[in-house]
Amino acid sequence: MNATGSTPHPDPFGWLDAAAAARRDAGLVRVLRPRPPQEDLLDLAGNDYLGLVRHPAVTRAAADAALRWGGGATGSRLVTGSTALHAELEAELAEFCGAEAALVFSSGYTANLAALTALSDADTLIVSDALNHASLIDGCRLSRARVVRAAHADPEAVRTALAARTEQRALVVSDSVFSVDGDAAPLTGLAAAARAHGAALLTDDAHGFGVLGPGGRGALAAAGLAGAPDTLATVTLSKALGSQGGAVVGPRRVIEHLAQSARTFIFDTGLAPAAVGAALGALRLLRAEPERAARAGQVALALADGLAEAGLPVSRPQAAVVSVRVDSPVAALAWAGACREKGLAVGCFRPPSVPDRWSRLRLTARADLTEEEIGFAVDVIVRTAPLV
Repeated sequence: MNATGSTPHPDPFGWLDAAAAARRDAGLVRVLRPRPPQEDLLDLAGNDYLGLVRHPAVTRAAADAALRWGGGATGSRLVTGSTALHAELEAELAEFCGAEAALVFSSGYTANLAALTALSDADTLIVSDALNHASLIDGCRLSRARVVRAAHADPEAVRTALAARTEQRALVVSDSVFSVDGDAAPLTGLAAAARAHGAALLTDDAHGFGVLGPGGRGALAAAGLAGAPDTLATVTLSKALGSQGGAVVGPRRVIEHLAQSARTFIFDTGLAPAAVGAALGALRLLRAEPERAARAGQVALALADGLAEAGLPVSRPQAAVVSVRVDSPVAALAWAGACREKGLAVGCFRPPSVPDRWSRLRLTARADLTEEEIGFAVDVIVRTAPLV
């Protein structure tokens, strides 16, 4: 007992010390690394697939939007947070993707939460790929639907799950390009499985939009599914378009329902005008220079080929993501650090970001990389590789 005669309570956050120690021992500590505006590093860690984040047309569009509309959206989209610029971006995104309509959100994460929670309820079955992104997993958890975790990239597993359903509605959910290894989902097979059982297909096209499909129009366009009445996609504006935010593109009635029902749309402040302007500027630049999309894929293949020739366990990219497996989180962290010391920034993926528990160096190809820069990146990664 303490001086007041009552039993003292334990420190409510005392358990955090043990959790922090466990992360340190396992090599899983994440570190915030504020970067300067200019850095003497070749960046293969960010998601600037088309090399647009510093393009003068994109930064000027961002600055012009901020000067005209202000620093923030001032409110939620349904109050004061929708500007004419938001509407312009939504119209051009929909047209570019071959969809009836689009709705812009503050992030790709909130776009995924919106689509999953507003399009499902307790009388819905969601069939979700085993390796889907965390935002899709969280959306499934919040949806109140029954969720079946299907084997990775397996349309037959999806068919089996749908055939056994008792719910009135069903939704098949998959990344278009999986962010860890860069492999693409079999969207044609998934769509066929969904249609055979009256289900809709939702694909998170974060890593396909701007890279796959004609002129970068996305994975649904590449699969011949753009504009289908039972299919929709979420996209990010923060990867290929070098800005910030996300969007859902699909049938008009779906988009209208999301605007009325999705909590991450109704209760979230709208995307800042500068980000809207940058995304719109980048989208128009991609329209004018569609070759950027194909170039990102070519760079990814060149990186993978160079690393494979050196005997490293590298993934075969189907978009712009390349990964190299490492046998432990500690080794992955040390390898990424060694690359950085030699002027190359690479991603370092460790559990829980990797569901199969294999750590990886993750490289994101950029359309603006030169052959010399590709060669430099391969050389640094090979020379700093841990001994096996």
